[in-house]
Amino acid sequence: MLRYDSASDPVSLPPFRNTERIMAKAAARHILVDSEQACNDLKAEIEAGADFAAVAQEHSTCPSSSRGGDLGEFAPGMMVAEFDQVVFNAALGEVHGPVQTQFGYHLIEITSRED
Repeated sequence: MLRYDSASDPVSLPPFRNTERIMAKAAARHILVDSEQACNDLKAEIEAGADFAAVAQEHSTCPSSSRGGDLGEFAPGMMVAEFDQVVFNAALGEVHGPVQTQFGYHLIEITSRED
């Protein structure tokens, strides 16, 4: 039987410590459109009481539109910087935007976040 003898090991390692990092994560849904004006118009509809998911299904050009704009859960750096800036800093449960990215203009609703 082979045994590990730390006393004879020339490389000394510090005692194990729990080094698991708690990574921030968030969940959001969004609506992606081609123009800032369209984004503002849709935001006004939502603020007037329209259902975010229904508006996303009808107007968003992102494949997530079939899920009401739901992007699921993600960590910082998984989305473009402009998107991350909003999702990891702005208030939860509010509609933010227009947010311009290389893909177009977004309305973003942060549904959860853990820092």
